[in-house]
Amino acid sequence: MKIYTKTGDKGDTGLFGGSRVPKDAPRIDAYGTVDELNSVVGVALAFAKDHEIIQILTDIQNRLFVLGADLAAPPGVNEDGTTRIIPDDAVSLERIIDSIDERLSPLKSFILPGGSKTAAMLHHARSVCRRAERLVVTLCRSGEVSEHTVIYLNRLSDLLFELARYANVVENVADVPWNSGKHGGRQR
Repeated sequence: MKIYTKTGDKGDTGLFGGSRVPKDAPRIDAYGTVDELNSVVGVALAFAKDHEIIQILTDIQNRLFVLGADLAAPPGVNEDGTTRIIPDDAVSLERIIDSIDERLSPLKSFILPGGSKTAAMLHHARSVCRRAERLVVTLCRSGEVSEHTVIYLNRLSDLLFELARYANVVENVADVPWNSGKHGGRQR
């Protein structure tokens, strides 16, 4: 089987169910950004050393494939064959967030994205996740996707933030506090 089909050479792509839409349609932008998020999570996974973080990220990657399929299948299309994001998916993330949060010291200031390589990549994943969430919100408002997808992405960005902090803890690297410029930092 060849990897190229040439069906998208004129700037459109197929959705589940067979309909074709422009490649720059909001739905395609949303699930393309979820695909980008999955790739960034994969890079974070390549840097990760902690077995728990590795397992969590692997599970996230698998759920992101489900989310991508959910976004690629308009409502009413392939309802029997498409796995969808459900409320329990967000609840599962909340449990992990709570478990990780119990092991972190309380935040006393804003932190900059960084620290260890793993943490920096998880912060990058968090920012891509927020972009995906914004795109999915647009689809949700028009009734094109379930609100469960928005909720899942919102919780996922929170989890990626907590995992970044946790990666710094397990790799013995300090979070990078934000210097507002009030304490001798460079001012403009």
